Amino acid sequence: MTKDMLRYDKMVEAALRGVVREAMTLAATNGLPGTHHFYVTFKTHFPGLKIPDSLVEQYPDEMTIVLEHQYWDLEVLEDRFSVTLSFANRPERLNIPFDAVTAFTDPSVKFGLQFQPGDGVPVTAAPSPKRDDKKDKKDSDADKTPKTGEVVALDSFRKK
Repeated sequence: MTKDMLRYDKMVEAALRGVVREAMTLAATNGLPGTHHFYVTFKTHFPGLKIPDSLVEQYPDEMTIVLEHQYWDLEVLEDRFSVTLSFANRPERLNIPFDAVTAFTDPSVKFGLQFQPGDGVPVTAAPSPKRDDKKDKKDSDADKTPKTGEVVALDSFRKK
């Protein structure tokens, strides 16, 4: 059997995690608009996750946090986000890799995503074919023209 080199399932998961990243980036930059708020569920033993031991003891497998009114210093990076939340009236800093996230919802607009925990390995594009350096300028300008492609509905990839 041949090894599947085009892991569409992983590509779709990575794209959908990008939706979470972008929503959180907008919240970090502008705050949450209107009634928007996020429920984020994540694996508490995921590699690279940094949360207080007391939370891991209380939530040994998964934990859900709510980003609505009382969260501080939301910072979003390419592979993780950090936020300060209050637990028992005590501020705690959480550092959560996006690959640890198993669910993301915004109940205000009835939007939700579920994920398999990621493996921490980024999905990357296949290497580009080697280019012929002797192409003339006309050919290289033509390569810059955006190509159109097919539109694919994501519903066909979702588990039912």
